[in-house]
This record gives sequence, structure tokens and C-alpha cells, in this order.
Amino acid sequence: MKITILTLFPEMFSGVLENSIIKRAITKGNAKVGLINIRDFTKNKYGRVDTPPIGGGAGLVMQVQPIVDALRSIESGYKVLLSPRGTSFNHAKARSFSQKEHVILICGHYEGVDERVNDYVDELVSIGDYVLTGGEIGAMAITDAIIRLLPDSIANDSLLEESFTNGLLEYPQYTEPFVFENKKVPLILYSGNHQAIKKWRLKQSLKITQNYRPDLFNKHHLTKKEKSLLEEGDNPKWEDDAIKKGRKFTEKD
Repeated sequence: MKITILTLFPEMFSGVLENSIIKRAITKGNAKVGLINIRDFTKNKYGRVDTPPIGGGAGLVMQVQPIVDALRSIESGYKVLLSPRGTSFNHAKARSFSQKEHVILICGHYEGVDERVNDYVDELVSIGDYVLTGGEIGAMAITDAIIRLLPDSIANDSLLEESFTNGLLEYPQYTEPFVFENKKVPLILYSGNHQAIKKWRLKQSLKITQNYRPDLFNKHHLTKKEKSLLEEGDNPKWEDDAIKKGRKFTEKD
């Protein structure tokens, strides 16, 4: 797929596009990312793309003409304006965008953009209820979220159990050593009982979502299995049996 970003500051994207998963996806041909400088399309003889708002007010507003002409200079695509009034960007939205052939992201700046720009886009999107200097950081976040979902960008197994994939936060992850400053890795993870580990991880995912993101938890439709896991409390028999095997594995520690 292709992502085109319209911005006044294309240099801000160099580090993001030249590192990690995004760079690998571009190198492998899974994604194409283009940058267009909106300033190149101004008809103002001084190169300006912004003016004070009509009617008075603080700050400067990006003009409609350079943005619209920049949009018209590229091939057709799904046009997205980053805007505080837009729908919230989330995992489902990222997946939806990743299935499109071409997504065009428009970065606002200063006090915002001329209201008439809204008539030339397909959707308004917000990355959160806070104020940033411009839309560039939001465009970086959206680009990253889209590209990592493309086929072969990262291992498919990594995508299956990530936070938000199934509407829940991800279960806890651990690495060696077994003990660090008296904090231990849960013994069940050493049990070798993959069915019990999977069950434990689902239970932890449910509890973490319930504690940290009740808004997500309340939207999640609990299955019978999930209800049972939450109702059984701590240390059920199946968990104790798996832990005993894990304890044998770590006794030497």
C-alpha cells in the first residue's frame, strides 16, 4: 500500500521512516511512503501558507488553496485530515486504513486549517484529546500503526495477541532472570503446559483490562469461558497443578 503525507515540515519524518519496522517494510516493498511539502503549492509570492484568521483571533491559520492544490497533485486515495474534531484513532481504524491501497494524511499546523479544507477530505481523525504543535506527530503514529499491520511487516504471531487486537490489553510478559530483586516470574510460565499458560494469559489479560481500562472492559462481550476465569478467583486447581511443575523447573534458582 501507499501512504502520502502532506506537511509543512517533511524533514520531521526522516528519523521515523529510516528506522525499525517502517524502514524494513519500505525496503521490502510492503509499503511506500511519500512526503509532500504543502508550502510548494502556495501562490503567495512570499511563500506564505498561513494568515491571521478572518474576524480576528490569536495565531495563524493554514490557507485552503495550498492544501487543496497539494491534494490535487497526487493520485486518488483516501484523504484523512488530522483534526481534534475527528473520530478517535484506534486499532480498528488502523486495520481499516491498512486495507486501503492509498491513504493520504494531511497535517494541520499553527491554529488549524481553513474550515473549507474539510470539504475535500474523506475523514477527520484525532489521535487523542490533547493539543500538539501540528499534525506531524499524529501522522507518524498513524503511519506506524498502519504499516506494522501489513503482511510480512512483522511476524503474524506477534499480531495475534497484541493489546487491542481482541478488545483487551495484552497479558504480562517476562524475560530472564527468574528472580530480579526478589520479584519472580510466575511459575506457571515454566510449566511447559501450553494449554494452562494460554488460559492463565487470558485470565491476566481480562484482569489487567478490567483494572487499567474499564472503558475497554465494559465494551468487551465476555464469553462463558472468560466469565468463568474471572469468577474462579486466585489459585484454582488447574493453576496450582501447572505451578507445581514450574516449581520443579526453578528449584535450582
